[in-house]
Amino acid sequence: MPTKHTIISSLFWKFFERCGTQLIQFLLSIVLARILAPNDFGLVALITIFINIATVFVQSGLNTALIQKKDADELDFSTVFIASFGVAILIYILLFFSAPFIASFYKQESLAPIVRVLSLTLFFGVFNSIQNAYIARHMMFKKLFFRSIGAIIASGAIGIGLALAGLGAWALVYQQLSNIFIAVVIMWFTVPWRPSLKFSITRIKGLFAFGWKLLCSSLLDVLLSNLRGLIIGKFFTPSDLAYYNRGDTLPYLAISNINTSISAVMLPALSSHQDDRQQLKRLMRRSIITSSFIVIPMMVGLAVMAEPVVKVILGDPWLPCVPFVQVCCIMYAFYPIHTSNLSAINAMGRSDIFLKLEIIKKVIGLALLIGSYFYFRTPIGLAYGALLASLINTFVNVHPNKKLMGYGYIEQIKDIMPAILLSCLMGAAVYALGLIQINIYLKIVLQIIAGTLIYFGIAKMLHLERLEYLIQTVKEFRNKHGQ
Repeated sequence: MPTKHTIISSLFWKFFERCGTQLIQFLLSIVLARILAPNDFGLVALITIFINIATVFVQSGLNTALIQKKDADELDFSTVFIASFGVAILIYILLFFSAPFIASFYKQESLAPIVRVLSLTLFFGVFNSIQNAYIARHMMFKKLFFRSIGAIIASGAIGIGLALAGLGAWALVYQQLSNIFIAVVIMWFTVPWRPSLKFSITRIKGLFAFGWKLLCSSLLDVLLSNLRGLIIGKFFTPSDLAYYNRGDTLPYLAISNINTSISAVMLPALSSHQDDRQQLKRLMRRSIITSSFIVIPMMVGLAVMAEPVVKVILGDPWLPCVPFVQVCCIMYAFYPIHTSNLSAINAMGRSDIFLKLEIIKKVIGLALLIGSYFYFRTPIGLAYGALLASLINTFVNVHPNKKLMGYGYIEQIKDIMPAILLSCLMGAAVYALGLIQINIYLKIVLQIIAGTLIYFGIAKMLHLERLEYLIQTVKEFRNKHGQ
Protein backbone atom coordinates (compact mmCIF):
# COMPACT_ATOMS: atom_id res chain seq x y z
CA MET A 1 0.00 0.00 0.00
CA PRO A 2 1.51 3.37 -1.01
CA THR A 3 2.72 5.55 1.86
CA LYS A 4 2.23 9.31 2.05
CA HIS A 5 5.84 9.82 0.95
CA THR A 6 5.42 7.44 -2.00
CA ILE A 7 2.28 9.27 -3.14
CA ILE A 8 3.87 12.71 -2.80
CA SER A 9 7.11 11.60 -4.47
CA SER A 10 5.16 10.03 -7.34
CA LEU A 11 3.02 13.12 -7.68
CA PHE A 12 6.09 15.34 -7.93
CA TRP A 13 7.83 13.13 -10.47
CA LYS A 14 4.65 12.91 -12.53
CA PHE A 15 4.27 16.67 -12.27
CA PHE A 16 7.90 17.21 -13.32
CA GLU A 17 7.36 14.84 -16.23
CA ARG A 18 4.27 16.72 -17.38
CA CYS A 19 5.86 20.14 -16.84
CA GLY A 20 9.05 19.14 -18.63
CA THR A 21 7.36 17.59 -21.64
CA GLN A 22 4.72 20.30 -21.92
CA LEU A 23 7.33 23.05 -21.62
CA ILE A 24 9.43 21.49 -24.37
CA GLN A 25 6.32 20.84 -26.47
CA PHE A 26 5.28 24.42 -25.90
CA LEU A 27 8.64 25.71 -27.14
CA LEU A 28 8.50 23.36 -30.10
CA SER A 29 5.00 24.55 -31.00
CA ILE A 30 6.24 28.14 -30.98
CA VAL A 31 9.05 27.28 -33.39
CA LEU A 32 6.81 25.19 -35.64
CA ALA A 33 4.07 27.85 -35.61
CA ARG A 34 6.62 30.32 -36.96
CA ILE A 35 7.65 27.93 -39.75
CA LEU A 36 4.40 26.22 -40.75
CA ALA A 37 1.04 27.68 -41.80
CA PRO A 38 -2.15 27.37 -39.69
CA ASN A 39 -3.58 25.21 -42.49
CA ASP A 40 -0.82 22.59 -41.90
CA PHE A 41 -1.76 22.36 -38.24
CA GLY A 42 -5.44 22.13 -39.17
CA LEU A 43 -4.92 19.17 -41.50
CA VAL A 44 -3.00 17.14 -38.90
CA ALA A 45 -5.46 18.14 -36.16
CA LEU A 46 -8.28 16.76 -38.27
CA ILE A 47 -6.61 13.37 -38.69
CA THR A 48 -5.58 13.29 -35.03
CA ILE A 49 -9.28 13.28 -34.18
CA PHE A 50 -9.72 9.93 -35.98
CA ILE A 51 -6.59 8.54 -34.29
CA ASN A 52 -7.89 9.56 -30.86
CA ILE A 53 -11.17 7.77 -31.49
CA ALA A 54 -9.35 4.66 -32.72
CA THR A 55 -7.09 4.69 -29.65
CA VAL A 56 -10.11 4.33 -27.38
CA PHE A 57 -11.04 1.04 -29.06
CA VAL A 58 -7.45 -0.21 -28.92
CA GLN A 59 -7.03 0.39 -25.19
CA SER A 60 -10.63 -0.62 -24.36
CA GLY A 61 -10.33 0.62 -20.77
CA LEU A 62 -8.12 -2.39 -20.04
CA ASN A 63 -5.06 -0.33 -19.09
CA THR A 64 -7.08 1.34 -16.33
CA ALA A 65 -8.40 -2.07 -15.30
CA LEU A 66 -4.79 -3.25 -14.85
CA ILE A 67 -4.09 -0.33 -12.52
CA GLN A 68 -7.32 -0.79 -10.56
CA LYS A 69 -7.02 -4.57 -10.07
CA LYS A 70 -5.40 -5.33 -6.72
CA ASP A 71 -3.54 -8.49 -7.75
CA ALA A 72 -2.75 -7.92 -11.43
CA ASP A 73 0.13 -10.20 -12.50
CA GLU A 74 2.20 -11.07 -15.57
CA LEU A 75 -0.63 -13.06 -17.14
CA ASP A 76 -2.99 -10.08 -16.84
CA PHE A 77 -0.49 -7.74 -18.52
CA SER A 78 0.29 -10.22 -21.30
CA THR A 79 -3.40 -10.91 -21.92
CA VAL A 80 -4.23 -7.22 -22.22
CA PHE A 81 -1.28 -6.64 -24.54
CA ILE A 82 -2.30 -9.42 -26.97
CA ALA A 83 -5.95 -8.36 -26.96
CA SER A 84 -5.08 -4.70 -27.51
CA PHE A 85 -2.61 -5.48 -30.31
CA GLY A 86 -5.21 -7.57 -32.10
CA VAL A 87 -7.71 -4.73 -31.95
CA ALA A 88 -5.03 -2.30 -33.20
CA ILE A 89 -4.51 -4.44 -36.31
CA LEU A 90 -8.23 -4.44 -37.10
CA ILE A 91 -8.58 -0.69 -36.52
CA TYR A 92 -5.53 0.08 -38.66
CA ILE A 93 -6.91 -1.95 -41.57
CA LEU A 94 -10.21 -0.07 -41.27
CA LEU A 95 -8.47 3.32 -41.26
CA PHE A 96 -6.16 2.34 -44.11
CA PHE A 97 -9.03 1.54 -46.46
CA SER A 98 -11.19 4.40 -45.18
CA ALA A 99 -8.49 7.02 -45.83
CA PRO A 100 -9.68 7.98 -49.36
CA PHE A 101 -13.26 8.43 -48.11
CA ILE A 102 -12.09 10.64 -45.24
CA ALA A 103 -10.10 12.78 -47.69
CA SER A 104 -13.08 12.99 -50.04
CA PHE A 105 -15.49 13.96 -47.24
CA TYR A 106 -13.31 16.90 -46.21
CA LYS A 107 -12.30 17.69 -49.79
CA GLN A 108 -8.62 17.47 -48.89
CA GLU A 109 -6.83 14.90 -51.09
CA SER A 110 -3.63 15.17 -49.04
CA LEU A 111 -5.38 13.64 -46.02
CA ALA A 112 -5.40 10.04 -47.30
CA PRO A 113 -1.64 9.28 -47.00
CA ILE A 114 -1.49 11.20 -43.71
CA VAL A 115 -4.22 8.96 -42.25
CA ARG A 116 -2.36 5.80 -43.28
CA VAL A 117 0.99 6.89 -41.85
CA LEU A 118 -0.23 8.54 -38.64
CA SER A 119 -2.41 5.50 -37.83
CA LEU A 120 0.81 3.53 -37.21
CA THR A 121 0.90 5.21 -33.80
CA LEU A 122 -1.83 2.75 -32.75
CA PHE A 123 0.68 -0.12 -32.60
CA PHE A 124 3.24 1.81 -30.58
CA GLY A 125 0.37 3.04 -28.42
CA VAL A 126 -0.38 -0.54 -27.34
CA PHE A 127 3.14 -0.94 -25.93
CA ASN A 128 3.00 2.55 -24.40
CA SER A 129 -0.35 1.92 -22.72
CA ILE A 130 0.80 -1.30 -21.00
CA GLN A 131 4.11 0.28 -20.00
CA ASN A 132 2.26 3.21 -18.43
CA ALA A 133 -0.02 0.84 -16.52
CA TYR A 134 3.02 -1.01 -15.16
CA ILE A 135 4.62 2.28 -14.13
CA ALA A 136 1.46 3.47 -12.39
CA ARG A 137 1.00 0.21 -10.45
CA HIS A 138 4.57 0.30 -9.21
CA MET A 139 4.72 4.09 -8.72
CA MET A 140 7.77 4.29 -11.03
CA PHE A 141 7.07 7.83 -12.20
CA LYS A 142 10.72 8.85 -12.07
CA LYS A 143 11.39 6.54 -15.04
CA LEU A 144 8.43 8.08 -16.85
CA PHE A 145 10.02 11.51 -16.44
CA PHE A 146 13.24 10.57 -18.25
CA ARG A 147 11.35 8.65 -20.95
CA SER A 148 9.03 11.52 -21.80
CA ILE A 149 11.76 14.16 -21.81
CA GLY A 150 14.02 12.09 -24.04
CA ALA A 151 11.22 11.27 -26.51
CA ILE A 152 9.89 14.82 -26.82
CA ILE A 153 13.36 16.33 -27.39
CA ALA A 154 14.32 13.79 -30.05
CA SER A 155 10.97 13.94 -31.87
CA GLY A 156 10.94 17.72 -31.63
CA ALA A 157 14.30 17.92 -33.37
CA ILE A 158 12.96 15.66 -36.12
CA GLY A 159 9.82 17.81 -36.52
CA ILE A 160 11.71 21.10 -36.74
CA GLY A 161 14.24 19.65 -39.17
CA LEU A 162 11.50 18.39 -41.49
CA ALA A 163 9.59 21.67 -41.21
CA LEU A 164 12.69 23.63 -42.25
CA ALA A 165 13.10 21.19 -45.13
CA GLY A 166 9.68 22.26 -46.40
CA LEU A 167 7.64 19.14 -45.64
CA GLY A 168 4.71 21.15 -44.23
CA ALA A 169 2.08 19.03 -42.47
CA TRP A 170 4.26 15.94 -42.81
CA ALA A 171 6.73 17.45 -40.35
CA LEU A 172 3.98 17.29 -37.71
CA VAL A 173 3.05 13.75 -38.74
CA TYR A 174 6.58 12.40 -38.33
CA GLN A 175 7.04 14.33 -35.11
CA GLN A 176 4.05 12.56 -33.54
CA LEU A 177 5.06 9.17 -34.92
CA SER A 178 8.67 9.42 -33.76
CA ASN A 179 7.64 10.70 -30.32
CA ILE A 180 5.64 7.62 -29.35
CA PHE A 181 8.13 5.24 -31.02
CA ILE A 182 11.09 6.69 -29.11
CA ALA A 183 9.09 6.64 -25.87
CA VAL A 184 8.40 2.93 -26.30
CA VAL A 185 12.06 2.18 -27.06
CA ILE A 186 13.28 4.05 -23.98
CA MET A 187 10.81 2.26 -21.70
CA TRP A 188 11.83 -1.08 -23.23
CA PHE A 189 15.26 -0.64 -21.66
CA THR A 190 14.13 0.92 -18.36
CA VAL A 191 10.96 -0.98 -17.37
CA PRO A 192 11.17 -4.74 -16.65
CA TRP A 193 7.83 -5.62 -18.27
CA ARG A 194 8.07 -7.61 -21.49
CA PRO A 195 5.22 -8.83 -23.69
CA SER A 196 4.74 -12.60 -23.94
CA LEU A 197 2.43 -15.03 -25.72
CA LYS A 198 0.50 -15.87 -22.53
CA PHE A 199 -3.23 -15.32 -22.89
CA SER A 200 -6.19 -16.12 -20.67
CA ILE A 201 -9.83 -15.88 -21.72
CA THR A 202 -10.83 -15.89 -18.06
CA ARG A 203 -8.54 -12.96 -17.24
CA ILE A 204 -9.64 -10.88 -20.23
CA LYS A 205 -13.28 -11.44 -19.28
CA GLY A 206 -12.59 -10.30 -15.73
CA LEU A 207 -10.67 -7.21 -16.78
CA PHE A 208 -13.15 -6.39 -19.53
CA ALA A 209 -16.00 -6.61 -17.02
CA PHE A 210 -14.51 -3.49 -15.47
CA GLY A 211 -12.94 -2.03 -18.61
CA TRP A 212 -15.87 -2.16 -21.03
CA LYS A 213 -17.70 0.52 -19.09
CA LEU A 214 -14.61 2.72 -19.25
CA LEU A 215 -14.36 1.93 -22.97
CA CYS A 216 -17.89 3.19 -23.51
CA SER A 217 -17.24 6.18 -21.25
CA SER A 218 -14.01 7.09 -23.04
CA LEU A 219 -15.63 6.57 -26.43
CA LEU A 220 -18.48 8.90 -25.55
CA ASP A 221 -16.03 11.46 -24.21
CA VAL A 222 -13.69 11.32 -27.22
CA LEU A 223 -16.52 11.29 -29.76
CA LEU A 224 -18.19 14.36 -28.31
CA SER A 225 -15.01 16.32 -27.61
CA ASN A 226 -13.74 15.61 -31.13
CA LEU A 227 -17.11 16.02 -32.84
CA ARG A 228 -16.69 19.74 -32.39
CA GLY A 229 -13.42 19.59 -34.32
CA LEU A 230 -14.98 17.44 -37.03
CA ILE A 231 -17.77 19.99 -37.49
CA ILE A 232 -15.33 22.89 -37.68
CA GLY A 233 -13.17 20.98 -40.17
CA LYS A 234 -16.18 20.16 -42.35
CA PHE A 235 -18.24 23.38 -42.30
CA PHE A 236 -15.48 25.94 -41.83
CA THR A 237 -11.79 25.74 -42.80
CA PRO A 238 -8.66 23.89 -41.63
CA SER A 239 -7.34 27.27 -40.45
CA ASP A 240 -10.43 27.74 -38.24
CA LEU A 241 -9.77 24.31 -36.75
CA ALA A 242 -6.14 25.29 -36.17
CA TYR A 243 -7.20 28.46 -34.32
CA TYR A 244 -9.66 26.46 -32.23
CA ASN A 245 -7.07 23.80 -31.39
CA ARG A 246 -4.35 26.33 -30.64
CA GLY A 247 -6.72 28.27 -28.40
CA ASP A 248 -7.42 25.04 -26.55
CA THR A 249 -3.76 24.00 -26.44
CA LEU A 250 -2.37 27.01 -24.59
CA PRO A 251 -4.50 26.62 -21.44
CA TYR A 252 -4.36 22.84 -21.73
CA LEU A 253 -0.57 22.93 -21.59
CA ALA A 254 -0.88 24.58 -18.19
CA ILE A 255 -3.74 22.50 -16.79
CA SER A 256 -2.58 19.11 -18.07
CA ASN A 257 0.66 19.27 -16.11
CA ILE A 258 -1.27 19.26 -12.86
CA ASN A 259 -4.44 17.48 -13.94
CA THR A 260 -2.68 14.55 -15.61
CA SER A 261 -0.31 14.21 -12.66
CA ILE A 262 -3.24 14.03 -10.27
CA SER A 263 -5.08 11.52 -12.42
CA ALA A 264 -2.07 9.23 -12.91
CA VAL A 265 -1.03 9.19 -9.24
CA MET A 266 -4.39 9.40 -7.47
CA LEU A 267 -5.99 6.39 -9.16
CA PRO A 268 -3.49 3.83 -7.80
CA ALA A 269 -3.29 5.73 -4.49
CA LEU A 270 -7.07 5.83 -4.06
CA SER A 271 -7.43 2.24 -5.27
CA SER A 272 -5.21 1.05 -2.42
CA HIS A 273 -7.77 2.53 0.02
CA GLN A 274 -10.89 1.55 -1.93
CA ASP A 275 -12.44 -0.17 1.13
CA ASP A 276 -11.85 2.76 3.49
CA ARG A 277 -14.33 5.50 2.55
CA GLN A 278 -13.07 7.98 5.15
CA GLN A 279 -9.51 7.71 3.88
CA LEU A 280 -10.78 7.99 0.32
CA LYS A 281 -12.58 11.22 1.16
CA ARG A 282 -9.52 12.62 2.91
CA LEU A 283 -7.25 11.95 -0.06
CA MET A 284 -9.80 13.19 -2.57
CA ARG A 285 -10.50 16.38 -0.62
CA ARG A 286 -6.79 17.12 -0.34
CA SER A 287 -6.44 16.58 -4.09
CA ILE A 288 -9.24 19.02 -4.93
CA ILE A 289 -8.13 21.71 -2.48
CA THR A 290 -4.47 21.68 -3.48
CA SER A 291 -4.91 21.35 -7.24
CA SER A 292 -7.64 24.00 -7.44
CA PHE A 293 -5.48 26.38 -5.44
CA ILE A 294 -2.86 26.12 -8.20
CA VAL A 295 -4.97 25.66 -11.33
CA ILE A 296 -7.67 28.33 -10.95
CA PRO A 297 -5.28 31.34 -10.69
CA MET A 298 -3.25 30.01 -13.62
CA MET A 299 -6.35 29.89 -15.81
CA VAL A 300 -7.62 33.30 -14.71
CA GLY A 301 -4.22 34.87 -15.31
CA LEU A 302 -3.88 33.35 -18.78
CA ALA A 303 -7.41 34.41 -19.75
CA VAL A 304 -6.68 38.02 -18.79
CA MET A 305 -3.32 38.03 -20.59
CA ALA A 306 -4.39 35.97 -23.63
CA GLU A 307 -3.90 38.59 -26.35
CA PRO A 308 -0.36 39.73 -25.52
CA VAL A 309 0.70 36.15 -24.78
CA VAL A 310 -0.54 34.88 -28.16
CA LYS A 311 1.01 37.86 -29.95
CA VAL A 312 4.42 37.31 -28.38
CA ILE A 313 4.49 33.52 -28.51
CA LEU A 314 2.77 32.66 -31.79
CA GLY A 315 2.76 35.94 -33.68
CA ASP A 316 0.06 38.11 -35.25
CA PRO A 317 -1.19 35.43 -37.70
CA TRP A 318 -2.49 33.47 -34.68
CA LEU A 319 -4.39 36.32 -32.96
CA PRO A 320 -7.80 34.87 -34.06
CA CYS A 321 -7.24 32.13 -31.47
CA VAL A 322 -7.38 34.60 -28.52
CA PRO A 323 -11.16 34.23 -27.85
CA PHE A 324 -10.74 30.45 -27.85
CA VAL A 325 -7.94 30.73 -25.28
CA GLN A 326 -10.14 32.78 -22.96
CA VAL A 327 -13.14 30.46 -23.21
CA CYS A 328 -11.01 27.36 -22.66
CA CYS A 329 -9.30 28.92 -19.63
CA ILE A 330 -12.64 29.20 -17.85
CA MET A 331 -13.52 25.64 -18.85
CA TYR A 332 -10.24 24.14 -17.64
CA ALA A 333 -10.22 26.04 -14.35
CA PHE A 334 -12.60 23.47 -12.86
CA TYR A 335 -10.98 20.34 -14.30
CA PRO A 336 -9.32 19.30 -11.00
CA ILE A 337 -12.83 18.78 -9.62
CA HIS A 338 -13.74 16.55 -12.56
CA THR A 339 -10.52 14.54 -12.24
CA SER A 340 -10.62 13.98 -8.48
CA ASN A 341 -14.28 12.96 -8.39
CA LEU A 342 -13.95 10.55 -11.31
CA SER A 343 -10.71 9.05 -9.96
CA ALA A 344 -12.43 8.29 -6.67
CA ILE A 345 -15.33 6.58 -8.46
CA ASN A 346 -12.94 4.45 -10.54
CA ALA A 347 -10.83 3.62 -7.48
CA MET A 348 -13.90 2.12 -5.80
CA GLY A 349 -14.43 -0.07 -8.85
CA ARG A 350 -17.68 1.68 -9.74
CA SER A 351 -17.17 1.85 -13.47
CA ASP A 352 -20.95 1.36 -13.77
CA ILE A 353 -21.50 4.76 -12.17
CA PHE A 354 -18.69 6.20 -14.30
CA LEU A 355 -20.48 5.03 -17.45
CA LYS A 356 -23.84 6.42 -16.32
CA LEU A 357 -22.23 9.79 -15.66
CA GLU A 358 -20.62 9.81 -19.11
CA ILE A 359 -23.93 9.04 -20.79
CA ILE A 360 -25.64 11.88 -18.93
CA LYS A 361 -22.81 14.30 -19.70
CA LYS A 362 -22.67 13.36 -23.34
CA VAL A 363 -26.41 13.86 -23.78
CA ILE A 364 -25.99 17.33 -22.26
CA GLY A 365 -22.90 18.03 -24.35
CA LEU A 366 -24.46 16.85 -27.60
CA ALA A 367 -27.57 18.94 -27.03
CA LEU A 368 -25.47 22.03 -26.35
CA LEU A 369 -23.19 21.29 -29.33
CA ILE A 370 -26.15 21.10 -31.70
CA GLY A 371 -27.80 24.14 -30.12
CA SER A 372 -24.63 26.25 -30.21
CA TYR A 373 -23.98 25.36 -33.86
CA PHE A 374 -27.44 26.34 -35.08
CA TYR A 375 -27.65 29.41 -32.82
CA PHE A 376 -24.18 30.88 -33.40
CA ARG A 377 -22.99 29.16 -36.62
CA THR A 378 -19.43 30.17 -35.75
CA PRO A 379 -16.43 28.28 -34.30
CA ILE A 380 -16.41 30.50 -31.19
CA GLY A 381 -20.09 29.71 -30.70
CA LEU A 382 -19.18 26.03 -30.50
CA ALA A 383 -16.61 26.92 -27.85
CA TYR A 384 -19.29 28.68 -25.79
CA GLY A 385 -21.39 25.53 -25.95
CA ALA A 386 -18.45 23.44 -24.72
CA LEU A 387 -17.91 25.83 -21.81
CA LEU A 388 -21.52 25.65 -20.68
CA ALA A 389 -21.51 21.86 -20.95
CA SER A 390 -18.34 21.65 -18.85
CA LEU A 391 -19.79 23.82 -16.09
CA ILE A 392 -22.96 21.72 -15.94
CA ASN A 393 -20.94 18.49 -15.96
CA THR A 394 -18.99 19.61 -12.92
CA PHE A 395 -22.13 19.13 -10.85
CA VAL A 396 -22.89 15.84 -12.60
CA ASN A 397 -19.46 14.42 -11.62
CA VAL A 398 -19.80 15.53 -8.01
CA HIS A 399 -23.26 14.06 -7.45
CA PRO A 400 -22.40 10.35 -6.82
CA ASN A 401 -19.70 11.10 -4.25
CA LYS A 402 -22.18 12.77 -1.95
CA LYS A 403 -23.66 9.32 -1.37
CA LEU A 404 -20.52 7.21 -1.83
CA MET A 405 -18.32 9.10 0.64
CA GLY A 406 -20.32 12.06 1.97
CA TYR A 407 -18.50 14.67 -0.10
CA GLY A 408 -21.09 16.66 -2.05
CA TYR A 409 -21.59 19.94 -3.88
CA ILE A 410 -21.68 22.34 -0.97
CA GLU A 411 -18.57 20.98 0.73
CA GLN A 412 -16.59 20.90 -2.53
CA ILE A 413 -17.64 24.44 -3.45
CA LYS A 414 -16.56 25.65 -0.01
CA ASP A 415 -13.18 23.96 -0.51
CA ILE A 416 -12.45 25.75 -3.79
CA MET A 417 -14.09 29.10 -2.99
CA PRO A 418 -10.94 30.72 -1.48
CA ALA A 419 -9.04 29.97 -4.71
CA ILE A 420 -11.88 31.43 -6.82
CA LEU A 421 -12.13 34.66 -4.82
CA LEU A 422 -8.37 35.20 -4.68
CA SER A 423 -8.05 34.47 -8.41
CA CYS A 424 -10.75 37.00 -9.32
CA LEU A 425 -9.01 39.67 -7.23
CA MET A 426 -5.67 38.80 -8.80
CA GLY A 427 -7.21 38.78 -12.30
CA ALA A 428 -8.65 42.27 -11.86
CA ALA A 429 -5.25 43.63 -10.83
CA VAL A 430 -3.48 41.89 -13.74
CA TYR A 431 -6.07 43.24 -16.20
CA ALA A 432 -5.54 46.79 -14.89
CA LEU A 433 -1.79 46.44 -15.44
CA GLY A 434 -2.51 45.35 -19.00
CA LEU A 435 -4.03 48.75 -19.77
CA ILE A 436 -0.66 50.45 -19.27
CA GLN A 437 0.96 51.39 -22.59
CA ILE A 438 4.47 49.96 -22.27
CA ASN A 439 6.64 47.43 -24.10
CA ILE A 440 4.63 44.21 -24.53
CA TYR A 441 7.40 41.96 -23.17
CA LEU A 442 7.84 44.11 -20.08
CA LYS A 443 4.08 44.23 -19.60
CA ILE A 444 3.78 40.44 -19.59
CA VAL A 445 6.63 40.08 -17.10
CA LEU A 446 5.10 42.69 -14.78
CA GLN A 447 1.66 41.06 -15.00
CA ILE A 448 3.05 37.63 -14.11
CA ILE A 449 5.10 38.94 -11.18
CA ALA A 450 2.27 41.10 -9.86
CA GLY A 451 -0.30 38.31 -10.21
CA THR A 452 1.92 35.82 -8.39
CA LEU A 453 2.75 38.22 -5.54
CA ILE A 454 -0.86 39.30 -5.10
CA TYR A 455 -2.28 35.78 -5.08
CA PHE A 456 0.24 34.08 -2.82
CA GLY A 457 0.83 37.21 -0.76
CA ILE A 458 -2.84 37.49 0.24
CA ALA A 459 -3.01 33.72 0.82
CA LYS A 460 -0.02 34.00 3.15
CA MET A 461 -1.52 36.95 5.05
CA LEU A 462 -4.77 35.02 5.51
CA HIS A 463 -2.81 31.94 6.67
CA LEU A 464 -4.68 29.70 4.23
CA GLU A 465 -4.07 26.08 5.17
CA ARG A 466 -3.77 24.97 1.54
CA LEU A 467 -0.76 27.24 0.97
CA GLU A 468 0.91 26.08 4.17
CA TYR A 469 0.28 22.45 3.19
CA LEU A 470 1.76 23.07 -0.25
CA ILE A 471 4.88 24.69 1.21
CA GLN A 472 5.30 21.90 3.77
CA THR A 473 4.91 19.23 1.09
CA VAL A 474 7.57 20.84 -1.09
CA LYS A 475 9.93 21.03 1.90
CA GLU A 476 9.38 17.36 2.76
CA PHE A 477 10.04 16.31 -0.82
CA ARG A 478 13.17 18.48 -1.04
CA ASN A 479 14.55 17.26 2.30
CA LYS A 480 13.87 13.63 1.44
CA HIS A 481 15.51 13.77 -1.97
CA GLY A 482 18.23 16.15 -0.87
CA GLN A 483 19.64 13.63 1.56
